Amino acid sequence: MASTPLQLSTLGHRIRHQRVSHGLTLDELGEKVGVAGSQLSLIENGKREPKLSLLQAIASATGVAVTDLLSNEPPNRRAALEIELERAQSSPVFRQLGIPPVRVTKGLSDDTIESVLGLHRELQRREREAIATPEEARRANTELRLRMRAADNYLPEIEKLAEKQLKSAGHVSGALTHRTVSIMAEQLGFELLYVNDLPHSARSVTDLEHGRIYLPPASIPGGHGLRSMALQAMAHRLLGHQRPTDYADFLWQRLEINYFAACALMPETASVAFLAQRKKERDLAVEDFRDAFGVTHEAAGMRLTNLVTHHFDIPLHFLRVDGSGAISRVYENDDLPVPMDVTGAVEGQIVCRKFLARAAFEEHNRTTEHYQYTDTPAGTFWCSTQTGTTSAGEFSISVGVPFDDAKWFRGRETHKRVVSTCPDESCCRRPAASVAERWAGKAWPSARVHQHMFSPLPRGAFPGVDDNEVYEFLDRHAAG
Repeated sequence: MASTPLQLSTLGHRIRHQRVSHGLTLDELGEKVGVAGSQLSLIENGKREPKLSLLQAIASATGVAVTDLLSNEPPNRRAALEIELERAQSSPVFRQLGIPPVRVTKGLSDDTIESVLGLHRELQRREREAIATPEEARRANTELRLRMRAADNYLPEIEKLAEKQLKSAGHVSGALTHRTVSIMAEQLGFELLYVNDLPHSARSVTDLEHGRIYLPPASIPGGHGLRSMALQAMAHRLLGHQRPTDYADFLWQRLEINYFAACALMPETASVAFLAQRKKERDLAVEDFRDAFGVTHEAAGMRLTNLVTHHFDIPLHFLRVDGSGAISRVYENDDLPVPMDVTGAVEGQIVCRKFLARAAFEEHNRTTEHYQYTDTPAGTFWCSTQTGTTSAGEFSISVGVPFDDAKWFRGRETHKRVVSTCPDESCCRRPAASVAERWAGKAWPSARVHQHMFSPLPRGAFPGVDDNEVYEFLDRHAAG
């Protein structure tokens, strides 16, 4: 027997089709099968499931087999349209809009239903695009990486915007102070507030109605993290961002706000002047660049990727690698052979064991930069690497250049040099034949799989953010 709502709806349509085909009213067919016409109406509208004995009686009265009535195929085009509309209007995507469903009547034309169904199909299509599965996320990341590689990771309009905002706030030189960041916010009509109850899924929340930017008290005011988060929140407003249309749009917005924050913390004019002097002295170093502007090692390394190719014609690469050797952030325009999957995605891939980005975890001294030359199938590269630790585990930050450009950097004198033949698996992924033979059939490792491989990115007004938490948070503070 049919049991689901859609199966009952199809059954009802097939019974109605047979009744109408035989020129019978509800009461006339009801009299033949021994039930009231009102009861048949409920069955035909999919509101009630008939007993098998009643189905047999209806089949006999209309001259068809019971199996014909139980078929899952709509009896005609009109029935197919009505069933599809019912399915669309019962979907979670439509119900969450809070729009009353269209009531189907005899007077509603087929063309009208087709038009409404067209809107539902487009709604479903956009919904599918808005949900970024891991594969879609990898593709979007790859497209963004290639886009920025083509631009040498340099966005001139945002550079100019940041310099304009800094000048307006009175910033002249040195590390950007928390006070200056507050002035920049005030000039946009915002007050910076630090609260303990920020939604766990949000880095910051901007109250556009009351002109407030809520931030977590993660460190003392003026710390790099809070300055950066405040600048990113302001950047959304300055850059005119709207709700992301898809995951790729979300990634681009995230890149733009990060870029603006970096430009404000390490302004182009001052940064280029600093780097030009150090290049002249052949003493470029990420750690000095970091300390000159009071930012993190990672922020300084990434800022180099924005400036040294555009202003000094030096190609380079940047890698953030976790303790397992997986790449979490990458940029390269120097043809460093980084691992990638079939989609071209690099994030999550394991770098060669010979790369200093992994080998540095074995160093005893973690407080300074380490240096290395690496011979690869694409040429020889020099790099500097610094390691660190967070609550999530170890990580390394590496910045490197082709051999010929190492002459501008501190640490070029290092004698440490290794050979990497990756992606050839014999380099560091395949054991020696004698070892493989020794343990063949005698070992069974269980692989560690990252949780993100199983879960699509959450859907919401903003990917990854719990809308309900945010709105409850805003209501709570607006009331206060």
